[in-house]
Amino acid sequence: MYGDIGTSVLYAFKEVFVSGHVPITEANVLGVLSMFFWALAIVVSLKYVALIMRADNNGEGGLMALLALASLSTQKNPRLRGVLVVLGVFGVALFFGDGVITPAISVLSAVEGLEIITPAAKPYVVPLSLIVLVLLFMVQRRGTDDIGRFFGPITVVWFAAIAAVGVVQIVQHPSVLLAISPLYALQFSYDYYHLAFLTLGAVFLCLTGAEALYADMGHFGKQPIRIAWFGLVMPSLVLNYFGQGALVLNDPAAASNPFFIMLPEWSLIPMVVLATAATVIASQALISGAFSATKQTIQLGFLPRLSIMHTSIRDMGQIYIPAVNWTLLAGVVLAVGLFGSSTALAAAYGISVSMVMIITTIMTFFVVRYGWGYPLPVCIAATGVFVLIDGLFFASNLLKIAQGGWFPLAMAVGLYVIMSTWKDGRALLNSKLKADSMDLSSFLEAVFVSPPMRVEGTAVFLIASTGTVPNALLHNLKHNKVLHETNLFVTVRNHEVPWIGLDKRIEIERLGHDCWQVLINYGFKNDPDVPRALEQLKGRGVSLDPMMTSYFLSRDTVVPTLGEGMAPWREKLFAQMHHNASSAADFLSLPSNSVVELGSKIEI
Repeated sequence: MYGDIGTSVLYAFKEVFVSGHVPITEANVLGVLSMFFWALAIVVSLKYVALIMRADNNGEGGLMALLALASLSTQKNPRLRGVLVVLGVFGVALFFGDGVITPAISVLSAVEGLEIITPAAKPYVVPLSLIVLVLLFMVQRRGTDDIGRFFGPITVVWFAAIAAVGVVQIVQHPSVLLAISPLYALQFSYDYYHLAFLTLGAVFLCLTGAEALYADMGHFGKQPIRIAWFGLVMPSLVLNYFGQGALVLNDPAAASNPFFIMLPEWSLIPMVVLATAATVIASQALISGAFSATKQTIQLGFLPRLSIMHTSIRDMGQIYIPAVNWTLLAGVVLAVGLFGSSTALAAAYGISVSMVMIITTIMTFFVVRYGWGYPLPVCIAATGVFVLIDGLFFASNLLKIAQGGWFPLAMAVGLYVIMSTWKDGRALLNSKLKADSMDLSSFLEAVFVSPPMRVEGTAVFLIASTGTVPNALLHNLKHNKVLHETNLFVTVRNHEVPWIGLDKRIEIERLGHDCWQVLINYGFKNDPDVPRALEQLKGRGVSLDPMMTSYFLSRDTVVPTLGEGMAPWREKLFAQMHHNASSAADFLSLPSNSVVELGSKIEI
């Protein structure tokens, strides 16, 4: 969880001075260090740890959980709710862009330490980085169940090591501790306001990874995260940044790569290895986060079904999504090949993260205002300062667009188009299905006036909305001219909450003639398993024998047409996504030997 923000020491401070725009003087170095310290104190400690972690969705955090919370808080205002959904979905798209840049810049910056050991290593930095990254993505299908137990200890060693090397430099130049005073940051901003504004884009790099604290809250809880942050992580980061500042004051030439230059010669190779391990762990955390965010996004209806594999029998949260894994790897390889160094990638980094932070703050405002019911002045006071600070960081990062900031933005825009097209396409498809559908109760009354032959067993018909006749039932009656002894019309509904307990999992309504309408409820972090959910029907008038149960699905083929709806290219994109979506049977955990799919064409 702390890997991303913890490995920022490899490149963040360096990027302030490497361009040569900021003169290396004692006042400037102290001013920059003060900016680093107060950025961590205000944005991470106050905003995330103190405020936003209070906005938990049944104990869960992260942008999707916050989006669901903000959406529920504003459900009485549909227009505002729609705006927040758009913001939240774009924020998720930006998160995936960050998922490409973070592994690339982290691993590159660690391997670049080899250049300090010997300049002859420079041509091998990019190839070695690519090897590490490719291996990382290749082992994802195996999960982290076996090696994950080492992540925590390695990360603790990492923080202890960066704190120790920072202390060694601070002892030689203790005046850097004066930078704890915000006056130095204010003085630097006043004397060089143009430079200070440019510098904010580099200072912001020390905050990348702060979202992980909130996103992983459901795994660890608020208290452990807060203890780790204040007890180990923040002190280690501050000591290392101040140590880098002390080194640069003693030797301005060290600004080219202060993190590795301040290390004793004997520790260079071990530290490169430790740094690489730390960046791999940071990348792993983000990749795992991308898998979880994808699953949640699918269940909230913004992405088509994808093949999801569970990699652990003990932890249901450990999942692997092949399509996401290989797409991320392609993006990471492209980023490393396109930019070639951590300095070049730093220009692309930050803009997407700063936008996510603004979106998080905005949604938190509406949760505080409408969800918690606080007065407007209190809400503005609680979030206004953070909006201002996030806005300054974002404005500074906007200057990086031409230098590479376009890369994560282009990825985010592309993904947002895909997500919004899927959401709108599903709405069109469901509207068309509903318009063409018949009322289930009336249909069954008509059918049982002259009932067809009944056969043994149970038929489970999956339908998108309750109370409508599934196409699979019509096809079954038309072609097979039979009806099962027991018939269940099942709708799976995903809600904007992380978890729904077993006590609220299933709702049942008797339709007569041994037919029942069943509603199965899931939160966006629940794993859909229809057969297991239907086991709860035992004792409620329905007995299911797995060997005598068949699941009927409608396999719809979407045909784009001219007219109302989406733009033609979006309809074609939706039709292609719908065609390539993974099987509903797999997504709903249906037994493959008991599934019957009946197809139909639907024009939108």
